[in-house]
Amino acid sequence: MSSRSDLLLGSIAIASAQSYPSRPVTMVVPFAAGGPADTIGRIVAEGMRAPLGQPVVVENVAGASGTIGVGRVAAAPADGYTSVLGNWATHVLNGAMFALRYDLREDFEPVALVSSDPLLIVARKTMPADNLKDFVAWLKANPDRATQGTTGAGGISTVGGMFFRRATGTQFRFVPYRGGLGPAMQDLISGQIDFMIDTAANSLPQVRAGTIKAYALTANIRLPAAPDIPTVDEAGLSGLHALNWQALFVPKGTSKEAVARLNSAVVIALADPAVRRRLADIGQEIFPSEQQTEQALAVYQKAEIEKWWPIVREANIKAE
Repeated sequence: MSSRSDLLLGSIAIASAQSYPSRPVTMVVPFAAGGPADTIGRIVAEGMRAPLGQPVVVENVAGASGTIGVGRVAAAPADGYTSVLGNWATHVLNGAMFALRYDLREDFEPVALVSSDPLLIVARKTMPADNLKDFVAWLKANPDRATQGTTGAGGISTVGGMFFRRATGTQFRFVPYRGGLGPAMQDLISGQIDFMIDTAANSLPQVRAGTIKAYALTANIRLPAAPDIPTVDEAGLSGLHALNWQALFVPKGTSKEAVARLNSAVVIALADPAVRRRLADIGQEIFPSEQQTEQALAVYQKAEIEKWWPIVREANIKAE
């Protein structure tokens, strides 16, 4: 009798696991619609639809360098129906710059690494400098006059700008945009600001269109999607390396079955040639399959925190 009961309970548990998801899954993107994170999120969400058998609905919850959207997911029910597309800023840098109401390492379950891209140093088309060395010289000749568009204190662009400022000995003003890098790009195109240190996903389409100039990317190898753009090392600014990455997380306590199902959906999406092509077009490099596991994301995030928190704190970079 006991064995039959155990079998029945086991069958119910299996059926319950197999029924997930029984309704749409929300993917919170903690930045404004139309920005690079939003674009990546929507591409991946569409690719996850078929393997999950349910829509993945992107919800933009912008503000405070991503902390509002990430905080909402940290406090959401751990039922597998709420996830967040985090990145280098939201799940590493913010922990060193903000007094967060959540713990980046303890309040989330890692699902999967998605993609990465270096930052691009780009300028308005009318900027007189045509290469990075000349641009640095122009900045030094115009101290405190130049303007860099950013997403606000604690964002990737601000941190990139602070490291750039320290590495070059230049001075310039940050111009924060509440709507993220999309609105900042529009002002760069129109010449309202001088330059940006921006994600490849946001900048590459405009570089290709010829509406802005690209000086270098913050990596030690060139980007396959933009082979003509030199690395910072090639452009004369060695070692200024920063890689923005995207990954999916869910609230702590989400069942292993739900995490595994979401991970499988991400892996299947990233293997889809159409998804890969769309991500490559905006400068994204998809992580190798062996790095697309839940465990690999946990290890990767831990290593990034151990690398960047001391650097950010030593540089005294704080959210304002």
